Amino acid sequence: MNTENTKAQMRKGILEFCILSLIDQREMYVSDLIDELKKGKLDVVEGTLYPLLTRLKNGEFLSYRWEESTGGPPRKYYQITEKGNLFLAELRNTWNELTDSVNQITKNTNPTSAPESAFQPNS
Repeated sequence: MNTENTKAQMRKGILEFCILSLIDQREMYVSDLIDELKKGKLDVVEGTLYPLLTRLKNGEFLSYRWEESTGGPPRKYYQITEKGNLFLAELRNTWNELTDSVNQITKNTNPTSAPESAFQPNS
């Protein structure tokens, strides 16, 4: 069985959480988000990111503002809303519960594979 599809599905499942977490730290332009996600080893292309940002904006979890750019067209900077902060808090709780559960289930399953600390919840 090819694990690439499973790994891609796992990354997609946490992408919304990661994006909200990043924008919670500071408002961001799409290329900033892509750079930060790459630093975290989540390679995402604009074609994946834009529909997700639109969905989060339509759900009122994000808002944006336009800023003129010296080197091209205006840039759209995203910021998290109050509703987005509440949603992010729920996602953090869910992530912590999920990682605790996965760690509990997998810690004695195969001690020669991934270390116990492979899944560390973000606070």
